[in-house]
Amino acid sequence: MKTKDTSTQILAKKTRWWRNIHKSVSIVLLSFFLLTATTGILLGWKKQTTLLPKTNNGIAPNQPNRWLSIADLTTIAQTYVSDSLQKNTAVSRIDIRPEKGTVKFVFKNHFSEIQVDCASGLILSVATRNSDFIEKIHDGSILDYWINEDQSFFKLSYTSLLGLGLLTLSVSGFWMWINPKKIRRQKNKK
Repeated sequence: MKTKDTSTQILAKKTRWWRNIHKSVSIVLLSFFLLTATTGILLGWKKQTTLLPKTNNGIAPNQPNRWLSIADLTTIAQTYVSDSLQKNTAVSRIDIRPEKGTVKFVFKNHFSEIQVDCASGLILSVATRNSDFIEKIHDGSILDYWINEDQSFFKLSYTSLLGLGLLTLSVSGFWMWINPKKIRRQKNKK
Protein backbone atom coordinates (compact mmCIF):
# COMPACT_ATOMS: atom_id res chain seq x y z
CA MET A 1 0.00 0.00 0.00
CA LYS A 2 1.31 3.42 -1.00
CA THR A 3 1.97 5.99 1.67
CA LYS A 4 1.01 9.59 1.23
CA ASP A 5 4.64 10.58 0.68
CA THR A 6 5.05 7.99 -2.08
CA SER A 7 1.79 9.11 -3.68
CA THR A 8 2.97 12.73 -3.60
CA GLN A 9 6.33 11.74 -5.08
CA ILE A 10 4.62 9.84 -7.90
CA LEU A 11 2.43 12.87 -8.69
CA ALA A 12 5.48 15.15 -8.61
CA LYS A 13 7.33 12.80 -10.96
CA LYS A 14 4.36 12.72 -13.37
CA THR A 15 4.12 16.51 -13.24
CA ARG A 16 7.83 16.83 -14.12
CA TRP A 17 7.29 14.39 -17.02
CA TRP A 18 4.34 16.44 -18.33
CA ARG A 19 6.38 19.64 -17.89
CA ASN A 20 9.21 18.18 -20.00
CA ILE A 21 6.74 17.14 -22.71
CA HIS A 22 5.13 20.58 -22.60
CA LYS A 23 8.47 22.37 -22.81
CA SER A 24 9.80 20.18 -25.64
CA VAL A 25 6.69 20.58 -27.80
CA SER A 26 6.56 24.32 -27.08
CA ILE A 27 10.17 24.87 -28.10
CA VAL A 28 9.81 22.90 -31.32
CA LEU A 29 6.50 24.43 -32.43
CA LEU A 30 6.73 27.96 -31.00
CA SER A 31 7.58 29.71 -34.28
CA PHE A 32 4.79 27.83 -36.12
CA PHE A 33 2.25 28.74 -33.40
CA LEU A 34 3.32 32.41 -33.56
CA LEU A 35 3.06 32.38 -37.35
CA THR A 36 -0.37 30.73 -37.27
CA ALA A 37 -1.64 33.10 -34.56
CA THR A 38 -0.39 36.19 -36.40
CA THR A 39 -1.83 35.15 -39.75
CA GLY A 40 -5.08 34.15 -38.02
CA ILE A 41 -5.44 37.64 -36.58
CA LEU A 42 -4.75 39.18 -40.00
CA LEU A 43 -7.33 36.91 -41.63
CA GLY A 44 -9.89 37.85 -38.99
CA TRP A 45 -9.41 41.51 -39.93
CA LYS A 46 -9.07 41.04 -43.71
CA LYS A 47 -12.31 42.83 -44.60
CA GLN A 48 -11.49 45.79 -42.35
CA THR A 49 -8.03 46.22 -43.89
CA THR A 50 -6.59 46.31 -47.41
CA LEU A 51 -5.85 42.57 -47.40
CA LEU A 52 -9.06 41.82 -49.31
CA PRO A 53 -10.01 44.07 -52.25
CA LYS A 54 -13.25 46.00 -51.83
CA THR A 55 -16.09 44.69 -53.98
CA ASN A 56 -17.17 47.30 -56.54
CA ASN A 57 -20.70 47.91 -57.78
CA GLY A 58 -21.77 47.04 -61.30
CA ILE A 59 -24.46 48.84 -63.29
CA ALA A 60 -27.14 46.13 -62.96
CA PRO A 61 -27.23 44.75 -59.42
CA ASN A 62 -29.81 42.00 -58.84
CA GLN A 63 -30.72 41.99 -62.55
CA PRO A 64 -29.28 38.73 -63.90
CA ASN A 65 -31.42 38.97 -67.04
CA ARG A 66 -29.20 41.92 -68.09
CA TRP A 67 -25.91 40.14 -67.41
CA LEU A 68 -23.47 38.63 -69.86
CA SER A 69 -22.93 34.88 -69.73
CA ILE A 70 -20.33 33.39 -67.38
CA ALA A 71 -18.41 32.21 -70.45
CA ASP A 72 -18.24 35.76 -71.83
CA LEU A 73 -17.27 37.26 -68.46
CA THR A 74 -14.57 34.59 -68.03
CA THR A 75 -13.17 35.36 -71.48
CA ILE A 76 -13.02 39.07 -70.60
CA ALA A 77 -11.16 38.40 -67.35
CA GLN A 78 -8.77 35.87 -68.86
CA THR A 79 -7.99 38.13 -71.83
CA TYR A 80 -7.19 41.00 -69.47
CA VAL A 81 -4.94 38.80 -67.32
CA SER A 82 -3.14 37.44 -70.38
CA ASP A 83 -2.73 40.71 -72.28
CA SER A 84 -2.37 43.35 -69.56
CA LEU A 85 -0.88 41.42 -66.63
CA GLN A 86 0.88 38.77 -68.73
CA LYS A 87 0.05 36.10 -66.18
CA ASN A 88 -1.42 32.61 -66.31
CA THR A 89 -5.16 32.60 -67.05
CA ALA A 90 -6.18 29.46 -65.12
CA VAL A 91 -9.18 30.45 -62.99
CA SER A 92 -9.32 29.09 -59.44
CA ARG A 93 -12.79 30.36 -58.58
CA ILE A 94 -15.53 32.66 -59.75
CA ASP A 95 -17.37 34.65 -57.10
CA ILE A 96 -20.63 36.20 -58.32
CA ARG A 97 -22.05 39.03 -56.20
CA PRO A 98 -25.66 39.46 -57.38
CA GLU A 99 -26.37 42.34 -54.98
CA LYS A 100 -23.44 44.25 -56.51
CA GLY A 101 -23.81 43.10 -60.12
CA THR A 102 -20.17 42.09 -60.04
CA VAL A 103 -18.22 38.90 -60.65
CA LYS A 104 -14.77 38.30 -59.16
CA PHE A 105 -12.24 36.04 -60.83
CA VAL A 106 -9.50 34.57 -58.67
CA PHE A 107 -6.65 32.82 -60.41
CA LYS A 108 -4.93 29.55 -59.63
CA ASN A 109 -1.28 30.45 -60.18
CA HIS A 110 -1.13 33.98 -58.78
CA PHE A 111 -2.97 36.14 -56.26
CA SER A 112 -4.68 38.48 -58.72
CA GLU A 113 -8.37 39.30 -58.55
CA ILE A 114 -10.24 40.76 -61.49
CA GLN A 115 -13.69 42.26 -60.85
CA VAL A 116 -15.92 42.52 -63.90
CA ASP A 117 -19.28 44.28 -64.25
CA CYS A 118 -21.79 41.51 -64.98
CA ALA A 119 -23.84 43.64 -67.38
CA SER A 120 -21.30 45.71 -69.30
CA GLY A 121 -18.24 43.45 -69.08
CA LEU A 122 -16.10 46.40 -67.97
CA ILE A 123 -13.15 45.66 -65.70
CA LEU A 124 -14.03 47.31 -62.38
CA SER A 125 -10.96 46.38 -60.39
CA VAL A 126 -7.62 44.66 -60.69
CA ALA A 127 -6.06 43.91 -57.33
CA THR A 128 -3.86 41.51 -55.41
CA ARG A 129 -5.61 39.25 -52.91
CA ASN A 130 -3.11 39.51 -50.06
CA SER A 131 -5.56 37.63 -47.86
CA ASP A 132 -5.21 34.53 -50.07
CA PHE A 133 -1.42 34.67 -49.67
CA ILE A 134 -1.76 35.03 -45.89
CA GLU A 135 -4.30 32.20 -45.80
CA LYS A 136 -1.83 29.91 -47.58
CA ILE A 137 0.83 30.79 -45.00
CA HIS A 138 -1.71 30.24 -42.22
CA ASP A 139 -2.67 26.72 -43.29
CA GLY A 140 0.74 25.64 -44.62
CA SER A 141 -0.42 25.28 -48.22
CA ILE A 142 2.06 27.95 -49.36
CA LEU A 143 4.67 25.22 -49.91
CA ASP A 144 2.21 23.16 -51.96
CA TYR A 145 1.48 26.33 -53.99
CA TRP A 146 5.16 27.10 -54.61
CA ILE A 147 5.99 23.60 -55.82
CA ASN A 148 2.66 23.29 -57.66
CA GLU A 149 1.56 20.26 -55.61
CA ASP A 150 -2.15 19.48 -55.95
CA GLN A 151 -2.21 16.75 -53.29
CA SER A 152 -1.81 19.23 -50.38
CA PHE A 153 0.95 17.17 -48.76
CA PHE A 154 2.51 20.11 -46.91
CA LYS A 155 -0.85 21.54 -45.84
CA LEU A 156 -1.95 18.20 -44.36
CA SER A 157 1.42 17.68 -42.66
CA TYR A 158 1.52 21.23 -41.27
CA THR A 159 -2.04 21.25 -39.94
CA SER A 160 -1.65 17.75 -38.47
CA LEU A 161 1.62 18.71 -36.76
CA LEU A 162 0.17 21.90 -35.31
CA GLY A 163 -3.09 20.22 -34.30
CA LEU A 164 -1.31 17.38 -32.52
CA GLY A 165 1.10 19.86 -30.94
CA LEU A 166 -1.74 22.01 -29.63
CA LEU A 167 -3.55 18.93 -28.34
CA THR A 168 -0.36 17.78 -26.56
CA LEU A 169 0.13 21.22 -25.02
CA SER A 170 -3.47 21.28 -23.83
CA VAL A 171 -3.26 17.84 -22.19
CA SER A 172 0.17 18.47 -20.65
CA GLY A 173 -0.93 21.93 -19.48
CA PHE A 174 -3.97 20.42 -17.79
CA TRP A 175 -1.84 17.89 -15.88
CA MET A 176 0.70 20.57 -14.94
CA TRP A 177 -2.18 22.58 -13.50
CA ILE A 178 -4.08 19.79 -11.72
CA ASN A 179 -1.20 17.74 -10.25
CA PRO A 180 0.18 20.53 -8.01
CA LYS A 181 -3.34 21.01 -6.64
CA LYS A 182 -3.51 17.28 -5.85
CA ILE A 183 -0.07 17.39 -4.20
CA ARG A 184 -1.09 20.38 -2.04
CA ARG A 185 -4.29 18.61 -1.05
CA GLN A 186 -2.36 15.47 -0.06
CA LYS A 187 0.18 17.50 1.93
CA ASN A 188 -2.62 19.37 3.72
CA LYS A 189 -4.21 16.05 4.75
CA LYS A 190 -1.04 15.23 6.71
